[in-house]
Amino acid sequence: MRNLAAQALLPVNAALAAALLVLLLAAATTAAVFRLAPDGSRGRAREILIAGVRAAAQLAVVSLVIAWVVHHVAALFAFLLLMFAVAARTAGRRITPNGTWWWAALPIAGPVVPVVTGLTLAGLLPVRGIAMIPVTGILIGGALTATVLAGRRSLDELHTRFGEYEAGIALGLPDHDARLEVIRPAASDALLPGLDQTRTVGLVTLPGAFVGMLLGGASPALAGAVQLFVLIALMAVQAIAVAVTVELVAHGRLHREA
Repeated sequence: MRNLAAQALLPVNAALAAALLVLLLAAATTAAVFRLAPDGSRGRAREILIAGVRAAAQLAVVSLVIAWVVHHVAALFAFLLLMFAVAARTAGRRITPNGTWWWAALPIAGPVVPVVTGLTLAGLLPVRGIAMIPVTGILIGGALTATVLAGRRSLDELHTRFGEYEAGIALGLPDHDARLEVIRPAASDALLPGLDQTRTVGLVTLPGAFVGMLLGGASPALAGAVQLFVLIALMAVQAIAVAVTVELVAHGRLHREA
């Protein structure tokens, strides 16, 4: 029954492969034609193509190993650590090209580790089984997105409004406070995607956790409860991630200086 439901939603066949290829090429072509890159070049098209190919390869590998990983605690935690390391490096490199990128690990680990630990200790998230990987992955992904948006917006704003930062220093504000006055309003926009997703859930989209549980045979009430938990946990994780990122930029830990 589960396989039949999944196939009815999205059958895995040659038509799916063709559709994926067409969509990927459409995304890359659009980015190239309209030069959707910060420097006005066609470089973003290449990034889109590489991202699509990487996603296919990575999901193929994960599909092969995940069934084994969930039955071995040591392998499970090693896999989670790998997820965190990739997220931290991805976020850091998106924010800054210099050696301060590793500070991006803090706003990702800071909220995710205590949330996952608390859920595990409360018995809501079993260590063994399939639940640990997707729930932790969703939270890490949410923290990654919030960290990148907050970090990039903060540093961009600080560069654009550097005169206001210097004016704050001239008026006697501490360096931290002067930076904070400039970057905080812009960094707060990093919370908007999560807020909009939560506000429109069920009205605009049916998120993956909800649909996945329905396909797995869960009742709509149970699927709704799990999805609500994911959305609320994501908002908490993202709010903390943004706050930590803002403080790192305000203290000069994350910057773009050579």
